[in-house]
Amino acid sequence: MTERSSGSIDLAPFIDHTLLHPTATLEQVEQWCEDADQFNFGAVCVHPAYVRQAAALLHGKRPKVCTVIGFPYGATTSAVKLYEAQEAVENGAIELDVVINIGWLKAGNMDAVHREIAEIHEATGQTIKAILETALLTNAEKRSAAEVCMEAGVAYLKTSTGLYGGATVADVRLLKELTKDRVGIKASGGIRTVEQALELIMAGATRLGTSHGPELIRQREGKAIR
Repeated sequence: MTERSSGSIDLAPFIDHTLLHPTATLEQVEQWCEDADQFNFGAVCVHPAYVRQAAALLHGKRPKVCTVIGFPYGATTSAVKLYEAQEAVENGAIELDVVINIGWLKAGNMDAVHREIAEIHEATGQTIKAILETALLTNAEKRSAAEVCMEAGVAYLKTSTGLYGGATVADVRLLKELTKDRVGIKASGGIRTVEQALELIMAGATRLGTSHGPELIRQREGKAIR
């Protein structure tokens, strides 16, 4: 990456302004939505319990409402994930970040992984981002996960929840190679600096999941961080 190649990138539309800490409050959700509107972020990503409030706060505004399904481990039953996804859409979510069942993937039960994601996609008709948890996968497993999730109809492949390690340039490059631009790539976890954000975008990320969106914009603008 060079300054010339990255200098023209507008970070704001890439950012999914994320609030997924277990202690998140409604007051924080309101602040995150206000930030997203102010900075023109791509989306706000909140827990399912706050989707209705976020949808009301962002009604008629550019940022999309995103939530997580089967978060953070992906090991709830398919029926529970499906219900969670349908309820989230009823409450106003239009993007769903779904944690795949990593145990099924590692056991080679690809039909089950495909069926679960495909059912959610077909039932909701919304944008699905499959969370692969790349830090726990071999490169061969990443390839298998990418292919089965694309076949199931996802719009994005997402690197991680952030619990087991953040997004890496290497993983984004691999996903870029595997997807051949058929779907987007969401890099998520540990993105705290403009340098990291730009490197991930240059590697192929089309979304960035981070709770540090305003700080990144202020860094980009050369302003002091609060």
